[in-house]
Amino acid sequence: MTEFRERIERAPLDATVLALLPRRISDLQLRIAGTRLEGLIGRVYRELDAAGIRFRPKCYLADEWGCPTGVPVVGIPFYLADPQLARIEGELTGFEAESEAEILMYLRHETGHAFNYAYRLYLDPEWTRTFGSFRRPYPEEYRPEPFSDRFVRHIPGWYAQRHPDEDFAETFAVWLTPKSDWQTLYAGTPAMEKLLYVERVARQYGPQEPLVTDEYFDEPVERLRETLAEWYSHLDQRGRRSLGLPRLLHTDLRRLFPSGRGVSAESFMVAYRSRILYEVNYWTGMDLDRLGELIDALIERIQALGLRVAPGQESRTLIGVVALVTTLVMNYHYTNQFARR
Repeated sequence: MTEFRERIERAPLDATVLALLPRRISDLQLRIAGTRLEGLIGRVYRELDAAGIRFRPKCYLADEWGCPTGVPVVGIPFYLADPQLARIEGELTGFEAESEAEILMYLRHETGHAFNYAYRLYLDPEWTRTFGSFRRPYPEEYRPEPFSDRFVRHIPGWYAQRHPDEDFAETFAVWLTPKSDWQTLYAGTPAMEKLLYVERVARQYGPQEPLVTDEYFDEPVERLRETLAEWYSHLDQRGRRSLGLPRLLHTDLRRLFPSGRGVSAESFMVAYRSRILYEVNYWTGMDLDRLGELIDALIERIQALGLRVAPGQESRTLIGVVALVTTLVMNYHYTNQFARR
């Protein structure tokens, strides 16, 4: 039995939801119209209007959040168009589907990309002086500098530091967000120069028609021919590559879970997995997929050792687990290894 099948059997999905798994994503007839997405997109459009910007990026359902480079459109993950699909996403990946607040956050970010592309701002020498070269290679992974005041904070994980294009999009999102109080929050910091640049170009280009009106859609839902089961089956590959975790780590795990009685440490870790993922990603910027692999590898070690949580020590144990995972992640950021061997 595959890990994917085991995951399905463990997930609390009812028969109606399970019946969706054999269906092709493109055949689910998903639409933005009539869903909560329509209202949230309309809210961002109203924010643009209030900021004096006539541009409205076209939104479409796609494989993931995104804005194709140079094209002023916004892709939204298909599972957000249906509550049942959002539930499947959360249960099978271990990452809860985005809340309405998070959807708005990502919509503003992707709208920042789209605004940049619609007016070709990235070709402006002042844009380059302010944010850096748009042509800089886009990294698969990046090493953030936590709490740097040269960047705004919007998407978790210090995302503005990933690339100049992301820096602009994050800055635009903070500038656009109602009641963000950016004038006070970033006063006296280098990030303020970036926010003031966004405000200047918004006033300059906001009343104008966009220069670019292309509507190329990258991986739209209509072209996603995999079934839902096939879409999520790639998760079976997670955890199969070696993460280089030393056997000595068993000593640390036994210190975290020293009791021979109490609840299973494995079930404890599974119950808090999503929360650990969110918090460590927020503060370290570690890619969610790789972070999930790390936590799953620790759970596998914990299961093999048969560890348990000491009665009444759940909060203390959770703090220790988060500290351990964070330490391993920061090792990875600065040595490219979770632990030296």
